[in-house]
Amino acid sequence: MAVSRIRLGLVGIGKIARDQHLPALAADDRFELVATASRNARLDDVPGYGDVAEMIAAVPDLDAVSLCTPPDGRYEQAAAAIDAGLHVMLEKPPTATLSEIFALAERARDKGVVLFTTWHSREAAGVDPARDWLRDKRIDAVRIAWREDIRRWHPGQEWILAAGGFGVFDPGINALSIATKILPDPLLLDSAWMDVPEGRAAPLAAGMAMRSGAAKVEVALDFLQTGPQTWDIEVDTDAGMLKLGMGGSILQLPGEAERKQPDREYPRLYARFAELVARGESDVDVRPLQIVADAFMLAERRVTEAFAF
Repeated sequence: MAVSRIRLGLVGIGKIARDQHLPALAADDRFELVATASRNARLDDVPGYGDVAEMIAAVPDLDAVSLCTPPDGRYEQAAAAIDAGLHVMLEKPPTATLSEIFALAERARDKGVVLFTTWHSREAAGVDPARDWLRDKRIDAVRIAWREDIRRWHPGQEWILAAGGFGVFDPGINALSIATKILPDPLLLDSAWMDVPEGRAAPLAAGMAMRSGAAKVEVALDFLQTGPQTWDIEVDTDAGMLKLGMGGSILQLPGEAERKQPDREYPRLYARFAELVARGESDVDVRPLQIVADAFMLAERRVTEAFAF
């Protein structure tokens, strides 16, 4: 029996949409990309509109939207889609504030639509096996190092260093999303610091001292690393050290060869979204965002020299 495809509108046609969302959608027969919304970009073969409201009005048979815009302002876009009876998938981080995502979750429940907060790094090949291996181990310490080049991954994107842009926590939240999935005990923040360039609102570097059960968790974030990029998590256990490298795509268990598989993060996200829509269930996990909010509340804020792209 033929199954109708999910008619989807993609909102925001920037780097992440072109690099990840569009290829994932093109490879998944459960979705049909029927419209886009963007102030500045269009696709050659898909009808494009200036904003979400215009897209919804022009395409009355939409089933869902996927929001790839910056988190600041995403609440209004998601709320408009939910009010129109559409299922909503949110790029990470889901919103600029915790209040916004809690309000969207309640709104989606009231309207009977699916809301999916995505954390793409959780879909890296090594993450689920790491979680399973750690389940019966004593965890003694955790070290997270997430260092990358803002000019390479966010060229000219001034919003990321503005209020609500998260700064280095935009990539750093990926590490926190993995940690909250693989560690059996909650992650709690004890102290933090952040380096904010003069004239900017969000940090280029940050550090956090955390705990998970009895284990100390150290987090180092840097947005100015050139050359090879670092996305590593090391977990010391009573059975040896587990390491996740390259954002979770490489898993190293004690005494074993590295396990590495191709990137399937966004295809897995869209597969999950299709399953949620089919079941009529939402998946709203705010734990990584909560930790970032805690960091902004507790951190020692240090002003550093001005930064320009």
